[in-house]
Amino acid sequence: MEMKNWPAGFRMTRPRLLVYRALEAADTALDARELYRRISGEGLALSTVYRVLAAFEEQGLVTRTTIMGGETALYALCRGGHAHYAICLGCRRQIPLRHCPLENLPLDEEADGFLVTGHRLELYGYCRACRQAGGAEK
Repeated sequence: MEMKNWPAGFRMTRPRLLVYRALEAADTALDARELYRRISGEGLALSTVYRVLAAFEEQGLVTRTTIMGGETALYALCRGGHAHYAICLGCRRQIPLRHCPLENLPLDEEADGFLVTGHRLELYGYCRACRQAGGAEK
């Protein structure tokens, strides 16, 4: 099976393929336990899911997010381009932002001596559904 964003030389093992497909089918970032639950019945151990996610992160296949104030890491498949998210602290849903707020950031490369090669922006708060359910400060 050919996947266009699969790194050259990175072996495509059965556990990696199962985790990749689960991430690909997800409409939001998932933690390792949720991934494990989604591929249960496939004979993988939770520790294998963690190892696969670590390898994916090292290869640039996933982005890893730790929600403010929490210890659980969420993983999302890198789908090309760059994206920014508003992350709900109630339901953990990641809501894509339409525009990059840092797109026209006035950084003078010559003056600062700093070349921006990438960035990541995450906003934390509560989505409309969580606010209406009373699970958040307004």
